[in-house]
Amino acid sequence: MKVETLTCALGAEISGISLAEAGANDDLAGAIEDLLLKHKVLFFRDQDMNDAQHAAVARRFGELEDHPLTTSVNGEPGIIRIWKSPESPPERYENSWHNDATWRECPPMGAVLRCIECPPVGGDTMWANMELAFERLPDRVKEDIIDLRARHSMESTFMAAKPIQDQLAMKERFPDPEHPVVRTHPVTKAKALFVNAFTTHFTNFLTASRVRYGQDYTDGSGELLRYLISQAQIPEYQLRWRWTPGAVAIWDNRCTQHYAVMDYPPCVRRMNRATIMGDRPF
Repeated sequence: MKVETLTCALGAEISGISLAEAGANDDLAGAIEDLLLKHKVLFFRDQDMNDAQHAAVARRFGELEDHPLTTSVNGEPGIIRIWKSPESPPERYENSWHNDATWRECPPMGAVLRCIECPPVGGDTMWANMELAFERLPDRVKEDIIDLRARHSMESTFMAAKPIQDQLAMKERFPDPEHPVVRTHPVTKAKALFVNAFTTHFTNFLTASRVRYGQDYTDGSGELLRYLISQAQIPEYQLRWRWTPGAVAIWDNRCTQHYAVMDYPPCVRRMNRATIMGDRPF
């Protein structure tokens, strides 16, 4: 196994192994898990895997879950298809910085994304290290946000284009959760900034220490939230990965955000993803 660090912030490319073997090899799976905790996102080129092997690798990290609005692969309910073509609707839901599904009470632990077909140029994915983003905040900001909590919702993102009856049904199925603004990693205990495109507002900002009269906290809280969300956009916290057929990415959703660059239409881009169940953020 060869491990090549990709940026100063996060990411490593792993070569010299068959990732499919990790589904049945405890030593290899353990080594990959250790590398994921260290580098936060791992990349593999030229991996020959089918959907069953893909799911088996992902299950080494935990049980899998489906996305409520995305088609699953036949026979593999833990694998969803993220397929785009020139005939696809002109949706732009992916091109924003986000942790996956923070609109769930227990967002995913991570994901394994496999490229089946991609444009010759474009369609890259970017990741950002949100532990580094928190670490490099000014001390006064870290002190102010350490105990804050925030609401997360799909309502103003990809659900906004759906009919109102669909919106209400999804709202009933997935009530908007409240998560800490600063999340503690359950394994490493490192702290990460945990606000993103799904975050709507702070839920405990209104305190005597922040408010003078009436509602004068509103502008300040909104500006602070926008500032925190913008931290994922800083290049020093990022990496950018160029896809090739057979490439695979595994990322830790608890401490990274990602951004699917929508610069390739009209082209075909076919990706299969296994999403790993997570626990409640704290």
